[in-house]
Amino acid sequence: EKNIDEVLQTHTVFSNVSKGQVAKKDELSAAFGTEDQLEICKIILEKGDLQVSDKERQAQTDQTYKEVSQLIAEMVVNPDTKRPIPTSVIDKALHELHFSLKPNRNAKQQALEAIPKLREAIRLERAKMRIRIAMPSHEAKITHSRLKALFSELELEDWAEGGLEMVSLANIAVFSWTTSAK
Repeated sequence: EKNIDEVLQTHTVFSNVSKGQVAKKDELSAAFGTEDQLEICKIILEKGDLQVSDKERQAQTDQTYKEVSQLIAEMVVNPDTKRPIPTSVIDKALHELHFSLKPNRNAKQQALEAIPKLREAIRLERAKMRIRIAMPSHEAKITHSRLKALFSELELEDWAEGGLEMVSLANIAVFSWTTSAK
């Protein structure tokens, strides 16, 4: 953000904001080499450390935990019913496994790390995606064997009308890898 007024509530520098103690000019001059509060605010924003309260940290952790549970729920299914597993079941299993979040990793990375651990507590498997591919026969001759290797359950393979149409269930992880390899 370029506009400092959008970032700060006030241009006043405090020695203790929770007690409402405004910093004295001699303290500011000694610490920052200037008494200009706007300039000091800019220095603090550029070089200072953000202090997060326990409540804010806990709220952020809770939010990330919910995000991890939601991502897992989107990635896995019950192997018997092929239905999604409720986030409440995933939350409970994560807590029983004492799964702890790592603050330096994003929710998706942590969700992917948690899935193998969750298998210890609940029956689950990665969700599969139904994919339909249609291509002209000259391209199909080149890519057919590669595509077939990626698909776990081929539902349709039709060499009609000068081309190939394939419909299959594929592991999402395999499909993600193929799209990112471009």
